[in-house]
Amino acid sequence: MSACGRSVPRRTQPVRSTQRLSACALMAGALLAWVLAASLPSTSASASAAASASETRAEPSGIGYSAASLYNLANAYARDGKPGLAVLNYERAGLLAPGDPDIAANLHAVRAAAHVSAETPNGIPRAIGAVDPEWCAWLGVLGLIIAAGSVLGARRPLRRAGLCVGLMLLAIPAADAIVLWPTLHSAVVLRSDTPVRAAPAPMGDSLFALNEADTVRVRAEHDEFVLIQAGHGRTGWVSRASLGFVVPRP
Repeated sequence: MSACGRSVPRRTQPVRSTQRLSACALMAGALLAWVLAASLPSTSASASAAASASETRAEPSGIGYSAASLYNLANAYARDGKPGLAVLNYERAGLLAPGDPDIAANLHAVRAAAHVSAETPNGIPRAIGAVDPEWCAWLGVLGLIIAAGSVLGARRPLRRAGLCVGLMLLAIPAADAIVLWPTLHSAVVLRSDTPVRAAPAPMGDSLFALNEADTVRVRAEHDEFVLIQAGHGRTGWVSRASLGFVVPRP
């Protein structure tokens, strides 16, 4: 109340402008996420040329870069006694078909036969990793749309509920990205007794050796060498030719 006994009108225009700006930003994010989600299949297909030209042998024309073709290719390498290439292609197939029991079983069998081990997620990370990343991306798009629509809502309870639902849906692709991050930045050793050197040079001191089919984390790249992290936190430089990146490089 003012000194004259009259109520002061509330200013709603700045609040409404802020809501419109927030909604526009959320809708722009939803559009960007939709474009990224729609491009996922084409991205996988375009990577097949790099894969077949480097670590994997040429595939028959018309098969393409798919979970089924990579799974069959991995089986062929396993029968030929090439555990490194087998593990590499099982890992790639697993990215395209998360949670596939046949891929997981064969990957475990090949690693056991090669006497190598790898970290396996358990509990919630394992459940999240079994969800198709494309579905996670679409859920994120839906979450952005719901959040944007709730910002424009007239009633505050509905606005809060919409924001909560939108944020919960956005948390799914965020969690999936965190779980997939190590796999997306990993590589498989393709040669037995691969030396790990102290410097990115052919004549660098050898620190230790890696077994074929070992899986390592990629930390950095320099010319023809890759800085890797192996088990127990050991690091060093490995020749690029001795590694197969789970996500093919262009």
